[in-house]
Amino acid sequence: MSLDEAVLPRPRNDAGGSREHSGDRAGGRAPAPSSVLQYAWQGAWVVVAYGAYDMDSIASLEEALVAAAKRNPKVVVDASGVTFADSSFLNLLIRVHRATTLRVAAPGPQLSRLFEITGTGAVLGVRATVEDAAAS
Repeated sequence: MSLDEAVLPRPRNDAGGSREHSGDRAGGRAPAPSSVLQYAWQGAWVVVAYGAYDMDSIASLEEALVAAAKRNPKVVVDASGVTFADSSFLNLLIRVHRATTLRVAAPGPQLSRLFEITGTGAVLGVRATVEDAAAS
């Protein structure tokens, strides 16, 4: 299956770009919900997701993940900042997983429950940390 068959691309406005990994998300300040942080880490491309994701708010994350999947053999979604996710988020992860090696790092309780209910945690390669996800 080609990448274009697995992931339907949307026009890019070049949201994101390479960011240095500071390792510091202290202070509780996250980017605006439409922002997506990205950076290279241990041979993987990490896309940091913040906030709630549903069909009305998934576009910026989708753009980042589709672009990352096209350029990188391994993509890690840092889900530690995801406060809510529905089937739109899950569908996006499954489509990206079909296009590249995808790992999901540090999901919170709601997202972990979604993976448990749907049985997708093992398929998506859920790991406890970004470091574990990049190494696997």
